[in-house]
Amino acid sequence: MTAGPLVEVRDLRKHFPVGGGFLGSGRAVVRAVDGVSLAISSGETVGLVGESGCGKSTFGRLVLRLLEPTEGDVLFDGRSLSSLGRRELRALRREMQIVFQDPYGSLNPRMRIADIVGEGLAVHHLGTRSERRARVLELLTRVGLPADSADRYPHQFSGGQRQRIGIARALAVRPRFIVADEAVSALDVSIQAQIVNLLQDLRRELGLTLLFIAHDLRVVEHVSDRVAIMYLGRIVELAPRDELYANPRHPYTQALLSAVPELDRARRRTRITLGGEPPSPVAPPDGCAFHPRCPHAVERCRRDVPSLEGGARDHLVACHVFPVGPA
Repeated sequence: MTAGPLVEVRDLRKHFPVGGGFLGSGRAVVRAVDGVSLAISSGETVGLVGESGCGKSTFGRLVLRLLEPTEGDVLFDGRSLSSLGRRELRALRREMQIVFQDPYGSLNPRMRIADIVGEGLAVHHLGTRSERRARVLELLTRVGLPADSADRYPHQFSGGQRQRIGIARALAVRPRFIVADEAVSALDVSIQAQIVNLLQDLRRELGLTLLFIAHDLRVVEHVSDRVAIMYLGRIVELAPRDELYANPRHPYTQALLSAVPELDRARRRTRITLGGEPPSPVAPPDGCAFHPRCPHAVERCRRDVPSLEGGARDHLVACHVFPVGPA
């Protein structure tokens, strides 16, 4: 347990160059992540939600330094990832793992499950061959697969089973922090619930810290301690789960929650329909990026970028019209 946050993201940015002329001159950039700061405490699960293309998966990879940031830094247990050399970063990767979205494309079809799950153990030279085999069998059982799965190939498993294999692979080196990048979005609803329950059980048993990236607010509500809402490369609202679902402040959050199907009449919200499409990250609008679609936008929204500011109950929002108010 660390005194400060286990993961601390400081003003992280990632711009991808696109197009351009001779030798790359005059190239435009996609502002995939555009100034995000976030702290995640040890043992906490933070849900990161947003539409496709908002930059949330890029953010997850930046946090693990699978991508190099354009600006900003990530601290893991107080250590700056940008200051680490290749050897130090490789050693630290035992502490940080990822579960990918695609349970089909993320597993090498030519490798047996034992080799897929045990690959990290071999890379980090953890244990003897027999000890690694025992660890693989233990993990397969823990994620709900029979031990004889070890000698089979990915094509012999369903999507939900493959995602369990991906989770076992992430757990193999005993990480403290896992990024679950849309880990259930490609699965049927009934299978989603099983994988979500598995992740919750593993978090409690192993004391894991999770960044759970998704676009489904129903799923995020069940797994998260806090929820961050992302729009066009920026976090526009961040709050404890119950506070955010009960008292959404940003118009984008309100619209997302209004679209969530709800059987309980008392919890149903008036549907908010947003006009237009999200702006291009190549040419984001001035001021608040959401203002072209926001029914409440005022002149200041078109001119000034709102900062993510806090108020009561650790609730932060980036909005000129609906601030949280003083603590």
